[in-house]
Amino acid sequence: MNKAVFLDRDGVINKAFVKNGLPFSPPSFSELKILPGVKESIRLLSKMNFVSLIVTNQPNVSRGKIEKKTVIKMNDYLKDEIKLDDIFVCYHDDHDNCKCRKPKPGLLLDASKKWNIDLKNSYIVGDRWRDMEAGKSAGCKTIFIDYNYNEEKPRNPDFITDSLLHAVHLIEKI
Repeated sequence: MNKAVFLDRDGVINKAFVKNGLPFSPPSFSELKILPGVKESIRLLSKMNFVSLIVTNQPNVSRGKIEKKTVIKMNDYLKDEIKLDDIFVCYHDDHDNCKCRKPKPGLLLDASKKWNIDLKNSYIVGDRWRDMEAGKSAGCKTIFIDYNYNEEKPRNPDFITDSLLHAVHLIEKI
């Protein structure tokens, strides 16, 4: 079985747009900016034999705020640019009551089937409570990147840090 690091996209891999203390996805491809240290982080995870997988909620597609093809273009760019293994996306909104939208673990479970992932020896890195809940529900260790958003904090993440690179250094030591 493989071990993985599941990564939220916006705020972990690329810059999130913060409005009124809340994070949002980039509204267009031209505004997609990879955060410092991300390429090095993915390279280090690969050296440690982790599969690097993005698991991302993109509800603005179902809300009509961005086209699905734009999100796909962003994801393809990120996958190629930083050498990710795969990307799993939920395009639903809360009211759709799907199984894939975080905090439900559906994206992680789908990824674990495709990539033969040992969830107990895997991690999720995210910047919102939804990421931590999805990871816990799937049986992963959780690493919360705390940007002090004006929203509910996760309950008892396994680790708290301030960047993906610092999260990867934590994983190296475990």
